[in-house]
Amino acid sequence: MADRRYTKSHEWLTVEGKNVTVGITDFAQAQLGDVVFLELPAPGRKLSAGETFGVVESVKAASDLYSPIGGRITAVNEKLKEHPELINSDPYGDGWILKLELTGELPGDLLDEAAYKKVAEA
Repeated sequence: MADRRYTKSHEWLTVEGKNVTVGITDFAQAQLGDVVFLELPAPGRKLSAGETFGVVESVKAASDLYSPIGGRITAVNEKLKEHPELINSDPYGDGWILKLELTGELPGDLLDEAAYKKVAEA
């Protein structure tokens, strides 16, 4: 399995070559509560690291989603349109949000699991 990395804004990513899968962390989905809707971008769009690419709405709040890396969107999780609750039930599996083709290098500020846990607990 690919190594999972995290951002301080509570996104996760796995990298396999130039293919990157992105989602929100278990901590983030727990803070949001029951997810009821996602606004997702179209495949083909190019994103810069830190750029807003969509919105996740829950019964508690709406939060922007940020791209952890620069890349071109190759796929979005179409299942989330009908089943946004997958973000809550399986944030690291079926609840993935989008896939990117990495352009350039990975940012140096990505966190490993131990470092992310410290951020989430702060």
